[in-house]
Amino acid sequence: MPPTMTAKNISRLLMLLLALAAIAGFRHYHLGDYLTLPYLKESQNRFYALYSEHRLTTLAAYMLIYIVVTALSLPGAAIMTLAGGGLFGFWTGTLAVSCASTIGATLACAVSRFILRDWVARRFGNKFAAIDRGVTQDGAFYLFSLRLVPLFPFFLVNLLMGLTRIRLTTYFWVSQLGMLPATMVFVNAGRELASISSLGTILSPGLLVSFALLGLFPLMAKKLLIMYHHKVAATITDQDQHD
Repeated sequence: MPPTMTAKNISRLLMLLLALAAIAGFRHYHLGDYLTLPYLKESQNRFYALYSEHRLTTLAAYMLIYIVVTALSLPGAAIMTLAGGGLFGFWTGTLAVSCASTIGATLACAVSRFILRDWVARRFGNKFAAIDRGVTQDGAFYLFSLRLVPLFPFFLVNLLMGLTRIRLTTYFWVSQLGMLPATMVFVNAGRELASISSLGTILSPGLLVSFALLGLFPLMAKKLLIMYHHKVAATITDQDQHD
């Protein structure tokens, strides 16, 4: 006899089914066709005319769609970011994208934690516990590094960090800070939408390396600081023994 499902397990199942249904609907109705670079270029003038007439409504609708796309890990976040720059300009676009993407990422992290964390903890036991402790101590530094390098899949970071105990408030502000440089680059590129032939032309290898070095700096600085403290403590201990 299978064990009786608890209210929490039922909630997990319902949330999972709802997410799967939303993803299936997205694919069945080919909504991804509206989140492509050709469609964005073709529709830019229509969207801008709509924004000129209904600014707050258009901005709110844009942010809501962006949140849903990122929360469900649907493809199209990069296109949405370009659209933000082309439609709202640099500063408003950056603010809208930064807030919407961070809210969506935090929701995805929370859903991953609610649905999968307990199962993963039971399945991998002590190995997972060791990883969990490390992320609890240095999770903000690891997350900042991952967010700064756009090569790491957005949905995968949300999924994996959701399995840990990192606080959602920490996840929110570190994600917002870490994603901001790439967000600004894409929003700025969106202002010159007509000249963009592919997403790969926006981030040059040199820019990716710069983001990577910037992301690794806080983590390396903390490690070096810990090593320095250990060295100072060892020196003091050695002096006390000689005295």
